[in-house]
Amino acid sequence: MPTAILMGAIEEVYADLDTDVSEEEFREAVEQKVEQMGGLADEETAAMLIAHELNEGEVDTVADIEPGMEEVKFLAKVVSIGELRTFERDGEDEDGRVVNVEAADETGNVRLAFWDKEAEAITEGMLEEGQVLRIAGRPKDGYNGLEVSVDKAEPDDDAEIDVELGDGSTVDALTMGQSDVNVRGIVLETDSIRTFDRDDGSEGKVSNLLLGDETGRVRVTMWDDRADRATELDPGTAVEVVDGYVREREGDLELHVGDHGAIDEIDETVEFTPEADAIGSVEMDQVVDLAGVVRSADPKRTFDRDDGSEGQVRNIRVQDDTGDIRVALWGEKADKEIAPGDEVFVADAEIQDGWQDDLEASAGWQSTVVVLDEDTGAGSAAPSPGGAGGASGGDSGSGDSSGADAGLGAFTGEGDADGGTADASDAGGSAGAASGGSADGGAAAAAAEEVEFTGTVVQTGDPVILDDGQETMQVETDAALTLGQEVTARGAVVDDRLDADDVF
Repeated sequence: MPTAILMGAIEEVYADLDTDVSEEEFREAVEQKVEQMGGLADEETAAMLIAHELNEGEVDTVADIEPGMEEVKFLAKVVSIGELRTFERDGEDEDGRVVNVEAADETGNVRLAFWDKEAEAITEGMLEEGQVLRIAGRPKDGYNGLEVSVDKAEPDDDAEIDVELGDGSTVDALTMGQSDVNVRGIVLETDSIRTFDRDDGSEGKVSNLLLGDETGRVRVTMWDDRADRATELDPGTAVEVVDGYVREREGDLELHVGDHGAIDEIDETVEFTPEADAIGSVEMDQVVDLAGVVRSADPKRTFDRDDGSEGQVRNIRVQDDTGDIRVALWGEKADKEIAPGDEVFVADAEIQDGWQDDLEASAGWQSTVVVLDEDTGAGSAAPSPGGAGGASGGDSGSGDSSGADAGLGAFTGEGDADGGTADASDAGGSAGAASGGSADGGAAAAAAEEVEFTGTVVQTGDPVILDDGQETMQVETDAALTLGQEVTARGAVVDDRLDADDVF
């Protein structure tokens, strides 16, 4: 009778297990445990100890896996299967073999390394994309992020994991540790190539670009031969990053491209809709994204750093529906061609104390500054705080058709009715249309009609630029005007400028 009770207890413990170990193997392990402990534990206690050992390492999701764990057991769906690679093992005649498999669940991605016989079995078709595997293995921090060296993997036909398979990814779907990633987007900005010395004495190269798609933006880091792409791609170009891998830097994800990766130009429409913080709500020490119209632009200034090198900075003032702020453009960003009336997107700017205790946005090396209508032919309705211009693709502008094909119309919304741009250079055409002139602002029609434009002086000199809060107007006048003065200019619009007969 006592034996029957104990056997029932072992069955009950086994029934609560989620394990691939058979009941017979479990019973044998219990008997061995009782023998090892020299009678200090009965069969029920031994069964509970074995159950604990079997459950050890079980994780709920891929996101729970950490490199320091001895062994993990988890479920994941096969996303992609790499090629068989061979390598020489120290002191052995036979080459080693490995196949890397990308797997994922709803929380993230992980690289699985299958070795030798298991690797050969994969190349023979024993594994397919879309299969859900029950995996046991040893995690480590691999070259491309988290990696699990697989000890055992079996298909689980009953388990379901909600991960869609596809040829590419989106910016918002990138997760730490991903490799062999393909992402399509628009080049928003490129940086210069930098060199560095490696430990072996060789020289390396690195450069960056900012890539945007309909879901967000990500910094792309290009190494060595791939670094040259920074000089070959212009902002507004639609590209595909091929075989990239995801790393983390200072809390942000970056997409890296090495010898096995590439950045190819594509002839497709890719949308990017910038989301910006409201200027009126920014606070000290925040890192923010800003979008708006340039109200004024100061000349570039140079200065000497403490180390004797020369730096440069240029200040512009950017306005949205909620307020305006001075933005300091440092280094190479000071060389950007930005003028009053331009619409800009400034990403990752740090809010600091500025002149006369006003808040100021500092755009340094880690920031991105994009002139939204630069080389795009896109329309120019300024992005609104918290979500930006229209979601239309490359049909919104004309001018440069390649820019339109790249989808940059999504930067700023729909263009005007005839497909031209609606930025400061077209303000005269719009004013002419309001007074009975044609929408395309032809010179003859504009010259035949006098218009009035009332606004604040945001730039003096030649030309004067007025801003009425909705649009800007370039004005030819000899009148002595000062910044901030509100005036009305009356005259004919010629070559997109108001030739003022009277200013009052």
